[in-house]
Amino acid sequence: MTYQSFDPIEHKLTLMRLSLPDPIQLPPGMTLPFPWVHVRGNRVFVSGHGPLNQDGTLLEPRGKVGAEVTLEQGYTAARATGLAILSSLKLELGSLDRISSWLRVFGMVNMAPGFNQQPAVINGFSDLILELYGPERGKHARSAVGMAGLPMDIPVEIEAEVEIDG
Repeated sequence: MTYQSFDPIEHKLTLMRLSLPDPIQLPPGMTLPFPWVHVRGNRVFVSGHGPLNQDGTLLEPRGKVGAEVTLEQGYTAARATGLAILSSLKLELGSLDRISSWLRVFGMVNMAPGFNQQPAVINGFSDLILELYGPERGKHARSAVGMAGLPMDIPVEIEAEVEIDG
């Protein structure tokens, strides 16, 4: 049996024993008047996502990193947010292999006063993307900032921009 030098992204997810969650289940009465993913030519803009369970419900724990949520739980939430983003991208693009480059990532951390390790939290997202896409396709510009609060008390929200092959 021969192997290709680059495994498709979905195969890598399987090898990593990861799966993509269902789309987010918004709380009753909440509506969002924008798409999760907006394709414009070969650029794809991804709206802010939070961490999800497999069924699309919000992942626990929720709250501020550095208070109700530990640094390690924040890292896990950022990784789960990456899976939620990949799920939305797959729904819109049909295949995650269409992503030719991760361009920009903006990570927001719902932080307790005095918490200053936002980059370590958002590394949960970046580590996942780099592991899946490799150092060239997965390389991205990134910001990791602290926020006084995030919607639905999620600990992490991440938005991104990727480039796709036609």
